[in-house]
Amino acid sequence: MTSLLHIARKWTVPALAALFVAGSLSTAQAASPAEDFIQSNVSRGLAILDSGEPKEQKLTDFRSFLVQLTDLKRIALYTLGPAKNAASPADVNAFVDAFKDYAFAVYETEFQQYSGQTIKVTGSLQRAAGDYLVRTVLLDPHKSNRDPIKVDFRVMGDPGHFSVVDITVEGLDLAITEQDDFQSFLAEHNNNVKQLTENLKQRAENVRSTGQIKGN
Repeated sequence: MTSLLHIARKWTVPALAALFVAGSLSTAQAASPAEDFIQSNVSRGLAILDSGEPKEQKLTDFRSFLVQLTDLKRIALYTLGPAKNAASPADVNAFVDAFKDYAFAVYETEFQQYSGQTIKVTGSLQRAAGDYLVRTVLLDPHKSNRDPIKVDFRVMGDPGHFSVVDITVEGLDLAITEQDDFQSFLAEHNNNVKQLTENLKQRAENVRSTGQIKGN
């Protein structure tokens, strides 16, 4: 099973990293509250990454930031797919917890690589009431000859109550791809959510112990 955020050194990690570690944005007034939400939170993420706090404190602050910014439970349940309907509430809750911890492990390993990157909000689209797509590009100031990476953030809610529920990088959708990945694992393991949960726990441990995402 491909790892959460590993499919994407092309997508997942750069996507959320784009949100968390962006260095500068267009100074123009945001065109919508959803755009302003992304822009202001980029600044918060950058402040955490650039702080002079000890590493462990940075990770604690970053984790709190991630919890506040994204609806990880919603993403986890989406990726679990129909299996959540047959699983017990206890098993579903355990999966959600494992999903969150695995995401934390990956981001904690990866986020420092993206310090100094910049993100520019290029526009947004309201898909439905309380459902927005914010379009951005991720720029690497140290590689001016590299084409910018297109990153779209799906933001849901109302001003003051927004959260990020999905990310698409260069057309590749995090939630859909991860759901396909989990469904493949479940198909090979008799739809056993407990086994998927244990697999995610092992992956989180491997990421933390090796500092590597590839192969988890």
